[in-house]
Amino acid sequence: MTGPTGKLGQQVVKQLRNRGIPLRLLTRDPQRIRADDGIFPMGNDYAHPANSGQVLSGVETLFMVSGHESPQRAEQQVSFVRAAANAGVGHIVYTSFVGASDNSTFTLARDHGATEAAIKDSGMDFTLLRDSLYQDFAPDLVGEDDAIRGPAGEGRAAMVARADVAAVAAAVLADPGAHAGRTYELTGPQALTMAEVAEAISHAWRRPVRYVDETLEEARASRAQFEPEEWQLEAWISTYTAIAQGTMERISEDVPTILGRPATSLAEVLSAPQ
Repeated sequence: MTGPTGKLGQQVVKQLRNRGIPLRLLTRDPQRIRADDGIFPMGNDYAHPANSGQVLSGVETLFMVSGHESPQRAEQQVSFVRAAANAGVGHIVYTSFVGASDNSTFTLARDHGATEAAIKDSGMDFTLLRDSLYQDFAPDLVGEDDAIRGPAGEGRAAMVARADVAAVAAAVLADPGAHAGRTYELTGPQALTMAEVAEAISHAWRRPVRYVDETLEEARASRAQFEPEEWQLEAWISTYTAIAQGTMERISEDVPTILGRPATSLAEVLSAPQ
């Protein structure tokens, strides 16, 4: 698996260890991984993994965690998918995004669309985990003025708990054949407006947090202080415009079906000990 030191990857690694599943961990930071794991260093990106043939040779199932956001992410990930197929990987499980396609309103979902297409064309068995926005990330949307700002309007998003995604991934990886050829949409139990997200955070933090519905021009202006590159700015803003268009509002039953329990709510995530 890739991304074993990330917030999602750490949870998946723990659950797979508890199941006694042998792991080969591909990482850019070997010092952060327990010495008794199978550790293989990677290069700085998916396009240039160190000794890709060696690290992927003999792998039956690959858990591919999507890479860091960048203008080159789609190209890099497609390159890695091809390397996996050439190395003889049998099954790939990939963390994608709801509504992934080459024309997604949310610009970063286009990277996932390109990666999904490469996976489907690779000849490998596959399982696609299309995650919604993480509930865990909701507090990070709040600015220093205790406001969530963006052009989401009255649109809704069925945000998902990262722990639920990790649990689904572990279940799939424990029995990949049972999930071959499947695309799962991983969402929470509610589709919330940004105003409702702000209200939930207010309750958890016990102080007022509000949602400010911006125009596109206001959204660009309010983010100018961070001096983002244009691709990053478009990604930030398109998160909200995709919500406004309803592309993240569908509530899926895939999480409860796979885990045999209800999906975790935003309120539960916000109230959990940090």
